[in-house]
Amino acid sequence: MYIIANKARWAAWEGICMKKVFIDGSAGTTGLRIFDRLHGRTDIQLLTLPESERKLESSRKRLLNEADVVFLCLPDDAAREAASWVENPDTVVLDTSTAHRTAPGWCYGFPELSPVQEARLRQAKRIAVPGCHASGFIVLVYPLISAGLLAPDVLLSCYSLTGYSGGGKKMIAEYRAPERSPLLNAPRQYALGQTHKHLKEMKAVTGLASEPVFCPVVADFYSGMQVTVPLFAGWLKPGAGMEEVKNAYKALYTGPIVSYTDAADEGGFLSAAAQSGLDSMKITVAGNEQRMLLLAVYDNLGKGASGAAVECMNLVTGAEKNAGSGTVTGRNHK
Repeated sequence: MYIIANKARWAAWEGICMKKVFIDGSAGTTGLRIFDRLHGRTDIQLLTLPESERKLESSRKRLLNEADVVFLCLPDDAAREAASWVENPDTVVLDTSTAHRTAPGWCYGFPELSPVQEARLRQAKRIAVPGCHASGFIVLVYPLISAGLLAPDVLLSCYSLTGYSGGGKKMIAEYRAPERSPLLNAPRQYALGQTHKHLKEMKAVTGLASEPVFCPVVADFYSGMQVTVPLFAGWLKPGAGMEEVKNAYKALYTGPIVSYTDAADEGGFLSAAAQSGLDSMKITVAGNEQRMLLLAVYDNLGKGASGAAVECMNLVTGAEKNAGSGTVTGRNHK
């Protein structure tokens, strides 16, 4: 009887300690990935709605305010509306859309930028999860601006190669269609008008005076991302070169999720799918003392989306930063 009573008390205590989590928009690509990472964890309780209630405002409002942590996996306008429904002062809201990434009162969800940023996130009630392309650009440029190696008025460009899963269900269906267009067999550049929705956060978070020239490219693979920022050594502060750039990354990106490596290539090649299915991000520098390539390789659905969202949740709930990481394998998707 004593053992049974103690087990019952322990179970009740676990129930009290478990954080209630609600994913609003759990049927989308990012929402499904977050669910996959969380459903087996013993430190949280996932709140869900039956299919018939998923779009009911009253049901969503109830869980948005009952949860300790809410993930908004919605289009921008819907995310703004859902965020306005949260009246519980203790509920932490993590928005995966573009809606709040530069909005006042929202903390940018990239803890690796500095110890101060991580401390802010641990206390935040409103967190904007970074954009996939923006994550790579910011992780490469922010440390150089912060350390004074680059001036804020430097004019930069950025190339980003991504798997088609970043386009959501519609693009996934296009690439998987039996009678698909032959144009999909080759990489396709997009956002040609230089109005990509990630540009605003790329400028704001790094502290740049101007948005970069941004060239995103989608190709025929499911998930993975490679972001490249070309850099002339002459743009660095006098006396600085490749070694100083590498040292800035080595000092800041020490893992467990974002880390610097001197050897990221595969026999002279660098694959955008090298981190597919993982929540980690690898940073490296290639080139020579005159012309450098700053490179970030990660999964657009991992550190570029759902993995980053779960990492932020872990910070605010007191879990290990990389709890639940790498549990979804993008390599299995064709």
